[in-house]
Amino acid sequence: SWNFLNQYADEVSIYERTAPNKVINRAKGADILIINKTVLGKAELDALAPELKYIGLQSTGYNVVELDAATKNGVTVCNIPAYSTNAVAQQVFAFILHFANRIDLHSASVHSGEWTACPDFCYWKTPLSELCGKTLGIIGFGSIGSKVAEISEAFGMKILVNSRTEKDLSAFKTAENADLSTLLSTADYISCHCPLTPSTTGLINKETISKM
Repeated sequence: SWNFLNQYADEVSIYERTAPNKVINRAKGADILIINKTVLGKAELDALAPELKYIGLQSTGYNVVELDAATKNGVTVCNIPAYSTNAVAQQVFAFILHFANRIDLHSASVHSGEWTACPDFCYWKTPLSELCGKTLGIIGFGSIGSKVAEISEAFGMKILVNSRTEKDLSAFKTAENADLSTLLSTADYISCHCPLTPSTTGLINKETISKM
């Protein structure tokens, strides 16, 4: 419920979903916008000036807002950088373990009777790989990237870190800073945790994949 907002403002309007062509009409006159995945480009921000003063993003990513236009119009933009740290790091290892163990494939195979029909007790459909000793490359090393590194060390993995600035990795046993080319060519698994900006758009492409 968003009812608690009524104690802070004289007028609060709630929209569960807003089509792009209705954004300006619904937001016009607002001092504050709380949004999630609603795109506010230059046209929208210019149209909402000068009343709009603040945009609160219910997300870690802030690429849906044209920041230069927001700055020009005197609009403060805030995101929530830490709300999903544990959840995203956990999801990273859900993906990694999927490829290491292929639980879905083997579960379906067992349920179909393939294991009971196998003459050997040791049974697998695909190679199963241990994460211990494998190398995880982490691109972007904020709160989420750091949490992923923490979990990876519990699995006994080595860590390569690539970030805009060299990070202090003294809290980790195996982590090393690495240039992007080295990370791509060395890591067994790669996890990206950098914001979507003009410099990171298309970061994973034919050229970078060819180095893996």
